[in-house]
Amino acid sequence: MTGSNELGEFLRTRRAGLQPDDVGVQGYGLRRVPGLRREELAMLAGVSPTYYSRLEQGLSANASLSVITSIARALRLSDDEQAHLVNLARHTPATLRPPRPEPDHIRPGTLRLLRSLTTTPAVVVGKRSEVLGWNELGHRLVAGHLDVDSPADPLDRPNMTRMLFLDAHTRELYIDWRGEASRAVSSLRVLGGKNPDDPELAALVGELTVKSTEFSEMWADHRVENCVSGVKRFRHPDVGEFELAFEVLTPPDDSGHRVIMYSATDDGPTAESLALLAWISSRVDS
Repeated sequence: MTGSNELGEFLRTRRAGLQPDDVGVQGYGLRRVPGLRREELAMLAGVSPTYYSRLEQGLSANASLSVITSIARALRLSDDEQAHLVNLARHTPATLRPPRPEPDHIRPGTLRLLRSLTTTPAVVVGKRSEVLGWNELGHRLVAGHLDVDSPADPLDRPNMTRMLFLDAHTRELYIDWRGEASRAVSSLRVLGGKNPDDPELAALVGELTVKSTEFSEMWADHRVENCVSGVKRFRHPDVGEFELAFEVLTPPDDSGHRVIMYSATDDGPTAESLALLAWISSRVDS
């Protein structure tokens, strides 16, 4: 991510996804590439074609918020995409290599809180989707094949996105693996926009791009979505197929930590499956 023109690539992919008819622009001439031309998008946004071209080429840093908002409106971006665009456009590339970040850790109080939740699966992830901690039920739900204490080791802790693409057990865990993977990549884009100079995040993206063709294709799409709630469908080795609702809670600090909590979507079979998983977890992990 660091050193590449993320802003330009994001603008180009979103511009390519719009046709003149979509935005009320009369098309003219032969189009060699799909989507709006730069000058058409500049006209819609009310900026000069030269200035917009410089933005796509990565030659204009710290664009004003009003300009970015106008471009986002012209591109018909979602709220998440607009926030991502603001992060990319306002970032000034560092001239020096950023220092290697210190290993992140879950706060002791957060870990105690997680462990007190015996019937609710919970997982805490960091800025790079790495697992910082989980309770026994959260561990049994998403990674029962791994050591329950593995998040304690910064050099060998699990990473939710890496497991989705490179871990066979995790790929089998989700009924809609492609939808889950696409959602994870979209969330990773959000994290990349917020932390563009993070060398470990860049290394994760590089590793997955090299090792997974599927990740490489999804990453090139530049889709952005900050998914904070929804439903995940599991094919769990202990209890079979069932679904759980999830909510992502963010602490009111700058840690970048996220707490993912799961709950049954009904009082019937789903609740029974979760209760069975809790019973198994209490005997296996304790």
